[in-house]
Amino acid sequence: MRVRTRWWPPAVSAAACAAVCAVLLTGCQSAPGEGSEGAGRLDDRAATVSPAPVRTYGYGAVFLAVDECSSFGRTSFTEVSCDGERAAARVVARHDGTARDGPPCPATTDFVLHISEQRPSADEDGDGAVPRGYACMRHLQPPHPGDPGGGGGPRTVVGDCVYGLGDGKVRETACDGSGGHRPEFEVTKAVDARSKCPASTALYVRLGGTTPVGCARPV
Repeated sequence: MRVRTRWWPPAVSAAACAAVCAVLLTGCQSAPGEGSEGAGRLDDRAATVSPAPVRTYGYGAVFLAVDECSSFGRTSFTEVSCDGERAAARVVARHDGTARDGPPCPATTDFVLHISEQRPSADEDGDGAVPRGYACMRHLQPPHPGDPGGGGGPRTVVGDCVYGLGDGKVRETACDGSGGHRPEFEVTKAVDARSKCPASTALYVRLGGTTPVGCARPV
């Protein structure tokens, strides 16, 4: 199946009759969530469905299950064998529902694919049904934007760098300056309250999770 998307924010489609989706530039990352304290990130891309009369699923019984792989290009990707030369990214976690409401992806996820529910009327035994969900993806080869300092991924983690957007908002960028924006702050610690940040902290960045406060220092 083929699924098409657009970039910033992308849209991902998953049809029941084939295994196809879409990825974003530099790892399908969305801009970090923005708030007065800075921003952690959760990919908020919308999903749409575009059926295609091919096969019911890819190389596993579940569309893009954990450890399955995808190829990808600028506008679309396809589920492929992980042993094939087209394999480019692997599923490291897979959840039903939406990324906004479900469990967060692992910290080093490079990008998130959102999958729309598809239940074709012509499918008699249910094999072609694809539930709404999301797949946390990791590139098979570097670069890994989800790594600390990589400048991307769906989450901001310790070791990541950010730059100011104004009005107290920040966005992640590569710590080595390769992301097109000079890094201004680096997240050095994650804590559950601002009072636990070290004295050198110059910026608080919202991370989410059990330690939602990122303590950032100038770089």
